[in-house]
Amino acid sequence: MATSRRKTTREKAESYEVVMPLLRAMYEEFKVFSKKKPDGALSKNKIAVVNRLLKKCRTVLQSEPSFELLDLHDEDDLPQNSDVVLTLSQYVAAMEQFRERHHTWDEGWIILD
Repeated sequence: MATSRRKTTREKAESYEVVMPLLRAMYEEFKVFSKKKPDGALSKNKIAVVNRLLKKCRTVLQSEPSFELLDLHDEDDLPQNSDVVLTLSQYVAAMEQFRERHHTWDEGWIILD
């Protein structure tokens, strides 16, 4: 299904360019952790690092249809590696949808004037 192209802000496009490689790297790392120890609980420090990156993603995605489906991790709950992989996969998908909606291969980002 083709997605209609829409304009976004320069700030969101720039934020996407900074955050997406970090999100992909974090997702790949947690997939490895999860394969080794899926039920391993994260430390509060790791949860803080994950949430800090996810909050940056949320600023990019705040006006997107998927936004209301994206959660942060409760730092007091100590999620497992597999929980984080699931959450990160949702953010990766939402960020990819954002790019698909606001970027073209020939013109780049579609920016509001």
